[in-house]
Parts: sequence; C-alpha cells; structure tokens
Amino acid sequence: MLVAAAVCPCPPLLVPEVAAGAAPELDTARAACLDAVGVLAASRPDLLVVVGPGTGRSYPSGGHGSFRGFGVALDVTLGEPGPAAQEPSLPDSLAVGAWLLDRARWAGAPIEGLAVDARHPADECARAGEGLAARADRVALLVMGDGSACRTLKAPGYLDERAEAFDALATAALGSADLTALDALDATLAYDLKAAGRAPWQLLSGAARGAGLGGRLLYEDAPYGVGYTVATWS
Repeated sequence: MLVAAAVCPCPPLLVPEVAAGAAPELDTARAACLDAVGVLAASRPDLLVVVGPGTGRSYPSGGHGSFRGFGVALDVTLGEPGPAAQEPSLPDSLAVGAWLLDRARWAGAPIEGLAVDARHPADECARAGEGLAARADRVALLVMGDGSACRTLKAPGYLDERAEAFDALATAALGSADLTALDALDATLAYDLKAAGRAPWQLLSGAARGAGLGGRLLYEDAPYGVGYTVATWS
C-alpha cells in the first residue's frame, strides 16, 4: 500500500554542479524537494520507487546515472552500488531523483526506479501505479516530473497561452491529492505543452487509490518558463 509520496520537478539544473552560476536561482526549489524527501523517510517505507519520465522501463536498486552529458563529472546511484550498476544508465529524471536522495542521505528502504513514457495513456499509468502500490506493505514514491515548458517566450517550448491554466490545475491537484483531477489531465494537451510530469503524476494517482492520503503543497513556480511543483502526500 502507498503510505507516502513526494512530487518534485526533475530538471538537471536542480543539481548545483550542473546549474553552476545559476544554482542560487533554484535554492528554494531544492530546499522544498529535500523537505519532501524527508516526509518519505518519516513514513518508514519497505520500498521506495523513484518514478519519472523516460523510455518506459524499470531500473533495479544499484542502477546508475550520470550528469557527464551536461559537462559535470558527477555520477549517481539508486541505492547502494552493486551488480545492477551494469544496467542501462538512468534517464535524467531518475538521475535527479537519485541525486536528491543522496543529498538527503537516504538510509531507509531499498530504492528502485521506473521510467514512464510521456505518451503513456492515463488508464495504463493508473494500472501501473496500482501495481507499484501492491509491491510491499509500505510503499513510498518519489515522483519526478515537470509541468508545462511553455510559460514564457524564452521557455523551451516557447509561449503557449494554455500552459498557465494547465499548470494551475495540475498544481492544485498535486497539492491537495485530488485523484479525480489528476486522472482528468489531458494527455494530448500535456504532450503539446511538453509537461513531462503528466504520466508520472497519473501513475501516482493510481497508486494512491484507496490509501486515503492528504496532500500538501510546498513550492510552485515557473523559472525559465517551466512549471515546477513540489508537494507531499501522506
């Protein structure tokens, strides 16, 4: 059963070494993410799964990631390094999640990863979430994902007038653990707005069915024209 979840954005810029001189601009977001991870630790899960956008595959404990593609000699691991370190490299979203857990000095339950394709239909995301929640008596999720990337003219996806309303709806749903509102997020619109968090968020909704969790919003903003939300469910 799902006992806690943390929702965090997943830009590699969260990692100070990647952001370099721009690192202070995301200090508040980083602090909120670390507070959210603290809620996961306090829930004492038997299993922690890091979920984020990617190619649609699972990653065992020991999976490795790297920020070398961003010019930074920094590697991360999901949990303790082991034989699984030879598995394919983590997608950026899960690598950022692994970095957050390392930064928070996670010493709790075993950690696994799951990448969800951005085009994955809502009902399939929900079923995948239900499956994750059944993996152990006490399951926690670290859900990595950004909102729209179309909030300003300089945003990665340029300005789209629909982006602000989409982000407001998603943020309200994440902050209040509103499963119905999350399920209703339009997958096609999310894809058009480059909102990579839509599929992971709908997976979270499926995992939370019947768990009776309440939500708390810790942070919302749109630096660089991208919607970032940090929330906890417990």
